[in-house]
Amino acid sequence: MLLIGVNRSPYTRRFAITLQAYGLPYEQHSLSGFDNRSKVSAHNPLGRIPTLVLDDGEALVDSGAIIDHLDEVHGRDRALTPPAGADRRAVLRAAVLMIGACDKLLAAAYERNYRPVEKVHQPWRDDCFHQASEALAAIDRLAAPAEPYLLLGRLTQADVTAFVAERLARVGLGIDTASRFPLLAAHAKQLADEAPFRSTEP
Repeated sequence: MLLIGVNRSPYTRRFAITLQAYGLPYEQHSLSGFDNRSKVSAHNPLGRIPTLVLDDGEALVDSGAIIDHLDEVHGRDRALTPPAGADRRAVLRAAVLMIGACDKLLAAAYERNYRPVEKVHQPWRDDCFHQASEALAAIDRLAAPAEPYLLLGRLTQADVTAFVAERLARVGLGIDTASRFPLLAAHAKQLADEAPFRSTEP
């Protein structure tokens, strides 16, 4: 398998962590959707990362499609997203909140980084930060200091997405997560020592 994308992207790193957690060999082309769009577009017409190219050449281009494939084919009874029921809904809720937080944080960053200074709309950035903060706070309340994982007593996509969202907030946006979301920050720090997380550090 070929993973296309840079691990400083929370979306790409999410899949790199998942591949590592499943023990799957893969090659990675560290391409950016901004700097290498023509190369990315050869596999994904949207020019977006991540893209997962399977061994038969099929390219999976949607976050949901990629995770669904990995869980179905390689996760089976240890899938990072449970296959059904209340456990599945709980993990999906946490994952959706964290990916949504990433979306909002990146929207705020793009507003700052890619618009002319005189056209930056600060109320929009403030609203993005507010929405992301509410989602991060919800997962902070979910974390328990004595528990190694957020849900089900094992690694799930709730943990993976919480990890990448906390890192984006802290490293990418300069948010003091240790003060604002202390349990989430502590959880992410603990996960950082596990092999799938450590081996995918940008």
